[in-house]
Amino acid sequence: MEYINYEKKLPVKKHYDIIVCGGGVAGVAASISAAKNGLSTLLLEKSNILGGLATLGLVNFFVPMCNGRGKQIIFGLAEKWLRLSAELGFDTIPEPWKNGEPKEKTDVRYFQRYSPAIFAYQLTNEIVKNGVDILFDCIACDPIMEGNICRGVVTESKGGTEFYSCSMLIDTTGDADLLRRGGVPTVTGENFFTFGAKMINLKNCQKACEAGDVRYIYEDFHAGNINLYGDHQPSDVPRWSGLNTEEVTDYIVRNHLLMLEKLKATDRRSREIITTPGMPQFRTTCHIKGDYSLKVSDAYRHFDDSVCAINDFDHRDHLFEVPFRCLTRQDYPNIITAGRSADGTGYGWDLIRVIPPAILTGQAAGEAACLALKTGKDVARVDIKALQNKLEAENVMIHFPDEYVPEDKTVEIHGKNAVVVEGGHM
Repeated sequence: MEYINYEKKLPVKKHYDIIVCGGGVAGVAASISAAKNGLSTLLLEKSNILGGLATLGLVNFFVPMCNGRGKQIIFGLAEKWLRLSAELGFDTIPEPWKNGEPKEKTDVRYFQRYSPAIFAYQLTNEIVKNGVDILFDCIACDPIMEGNICRGVVTESKGGTEFYSCSMLIDTTGDADLLRRGGVPTVTGENFFTFGAKMINLKNCQKACEAGDVRYIYEDFHAGNINLYGDHQPSDVPRWSGLNTEEVTDYIVRNHLLMLEKLKATDRRSREIITTPGMPQFRTTCHIKGDYSLKVSDAYRHFDDSVCAINDFDHRDHLFEVPFRCLTRQDYPNIITAGRSADGTGYGWDLIRVIPPAILTGQAAGEAACLALKTGKDVARVDIKALQNKLEAENVMIHFPDEYVPEDKTVEIHGKNAVVVEGGHM
């Protein structure tokens, strides 16, 4: 490959204690958690709305936050924001969970499908009221590194190419963009042929009017429609990493053209596409090669450095704890990640990338960054008990109760059994 040298003098705009790159739910959680601790915090978002895949990407679904037996596992900001999303937008919280955890055992799971636009506005309000500085339409291009220490971030916006210095960097881009460009070891994933827009049609309009509930007006309309396990991925369609513009463009063009073909089979006067994804609906592009990688075999294991308990959103009973080490590398003193770029292996990555765990790991990253700066420690070496105490004070479950563990600990994921690692704390 041919290269050129390109030099440019950049204006140094401002110093922040913490810069958070990426305004998805993990980034919003991290920046709010940091700002609430009194540290100057800047959130950089490349689009013009917050929420990432949860809003701009139209993946508007708080996946189940319980064990499938009527016991809630996920709390913290995830619980707060699930409830918040139902205040002004439509509410799909199942009846047994309307007022919190059911008193009686139930196999109905606790989830919420919400209005992506309204939830995005609510996230902006959360940012503003908690004192986070934010820059929309601003791309975090490169971290400026001195060895393994990040000194700040180069940005590109309407103001041109600029530099913001920082003491701590949190990468919540979802694609590990700053990690990769800063030389932090990462793992590249692959993504299936999935693309979903929102449609309305006359039939659904009638249904919504009859029910008196606007949520019935919407219908998912897919081009690529492969599930998270990759079943029936077309043989002529690649599994994209999503980490270069050629792959992103190929994904978009294929799906746009397929949408047109499918629309030709419908009555043009009876339906309308009201919104299409504003970003690729890639879920697993790249994550940090952290100090630990969460695996399916970690089901029912307690970790001494857990920052949150989570449940399997697609299977009942399966319980996990997310080690802090999934967000860090000890050889990078002032860099941490959260959300989709936390370290997980196989389906373990799927478990931590969805909305509720992404929020909780973002919350943990923000609190950890503050502890590191206030105590003068590397972020990977903060006092884990102090971090856990901070998170518990914010209503995060750190360790799941042992009484929730079933007698049969067999973990079956998509027809395959995983060997569960026996043992206590690690």
